[in-house]
Amino acid sequence: MFAVRIHGRGGQGAVTAAELLSVAAFDEGRHAQAFPTFGSERTGAPVVAFCRIDDRPIRLREPITDPDALIVQDATLLHQVDLFAGLRPDGYLVLNTSATLESLGLAELVDRLPAGHVLTVPATEIARQQVGRPLPNVPLLGAFAALTGQVSLAAVLDAVRARFPGDLGERNVRAAETAHDLVRLSVRSAADAPSA
Repeated sequence: MFAVRIHGRGGQGAVTAAELLSVAAFDEGRHAQAFPTFGSERTGAPVVAFCRIDDRPIRLREPITDPDALIVQDATLLHQVDLFAGLRPDGYLVLNTSATLESLGLAELVDRLPAGHVLTVPATEIARQQVGRPLPNVPLLGAFAALTGQVSLAAVLDAVRARFPGDLGERNVRAAETAHDLVRLSVRSAADAPSA
């Protein structure tokens, strides 16, 4: 089973991201579930959403405490919530920011996880450019697909189009494609770089 925990703030689409990810996995013939947990339902409050993906039926129903991957939609949560609690030693992190990992104080986390498993993506900027709104969820799903390979970009795009038909869907598709391409280029560059 592959478990994903998504951290964001109310209004950023964390719950929608988990739902879209589960639909993408389901459309590829896998079993999936998505559900949120949050306190007061207000814009800006911390929100956590979960998605499980497996080839077999999923019987678990509790929050994910030991995720295989984290998607962090808001870097301001880094110092307010213990985001990395339970992250598996071979886990993945996709973080919405244009800042460097070192400037965020995440060098130790980068050293602890396998090379290429931690990436930053300027998802809010991509969403503003492509969608016209600062919603990082869909670009981060494109990045997640590129980094982990747990779902294909095509499945993510199909889920986005089904959820957001018309022009809004196509703008979100472009945002996911942009983030996906950015991550693929970053991963390829890291693989081509000489090792120290």
